[in-house]
Amino acid sequence: MSKLTYSEMKDTRSGFGDGLLELGRKNPDVVALCADLTGSLKMNAFADEFPERFFQAGIAEANMMGVAAGLAIGGKIPFTGTFANFSTGRVYDQIRQSIAYSGKNVKICASHAGLTLGEDGATHQILEDLGMMKMLPGMTVINPCDYNQTKAATIAIAEHDGPVYLRFGRPKWPVFTDPDQKFEIGKALKMREGTDVSLFATGHCVWESLKAAEELEEKGISVEVIDIHTIKPLDEKAVLESVAKTKRVVSAEEHQINGGLGESIAGLLARELPSPMEFIGVNDKFGESGKPNELLEKYGLGSASIVKAIQKLVDRT
Repeated sequence: MSKLTYSEMKDTRSGFGDGLLELGRKNPDVVALCADLTGSLKMNAFADEFPERFFQAGIAEANMMGVAAGLAIGGKIPFTGTFANFSTGRVYDQIRQSIAYSGKNVKICASHAGLTLGEDGATHQILEDLGMMKMLPGMTVINPCDYNQTKAATIAIAEHDGPVYLRFGRPKWPVFTDPDQKFEIGKALKMREGTDVSLFATGHCVWESLKAAEELEEKGISVEVIDIHTIKPLDEKAVLESVAKTKRVVSAEEHQINGGLGESIAGLLARELPSPMEFIGVNDKFGESGKPNELLEKYGLGSASIVKAIQKLVDRT
């Protein structure tokens, strides 16, 4: 197996910003709205180049969602931008009633998600957003793993008709996927072949999972790593095919275990292919202020914790 490498360190929110700018140049129906966080969401370039298609909502996220719904009715493709906490928790009612219920073509784009938001602390580190969004009927939920995949996902969701929740992050992170990739909604990506354990990861945890798999290979444990960038719709075929081969399952996500990717996979397996499983995620706790990588380790989401979970699973099965 080749040595794990990456090309550079780059934040996923920049992937969103660059994808949005590219979309603006290609599609005149794409419009953008922001809740007073243009720089943080990397929406500056779009706002500068297309000022007539950029709407600054101010610190009024609920209003922003309502305006986005109205723009969608008018045939536009609105991309809203703010922190994940404000994109979901603060405006859940507006999303449910004005966007999801009627299937509006709004793209809800959320930065600074999870523990890797870092020093801003628990009030901003939302760990419930994927669960909240995936429970909404008709909502597509996407959580890409690096800059390149986030840029590709941003471009791809403009072609999808219906509401989308796109989640990305703040810190600089390894860039390790193809810069020219075609992003397919609902299509999982096999990042590494393996025979002993199926490791399903999303977001920043994909890189941590690849590191863990490399370490475990040296210990004689073959781990298949699959990037589940689309939480909903889940690529059930990819999950079942992998687990039928390995018979063991681990999920890894920067989110609460309750309601996250792991629970979606467990539900599928309970119905179709019951299998022993371990869950990597935040276990019913709020976050805290700290450095991103330190928080991942403390809350059991880093590569060392993934290694331990897989060793535990192999030992007990």
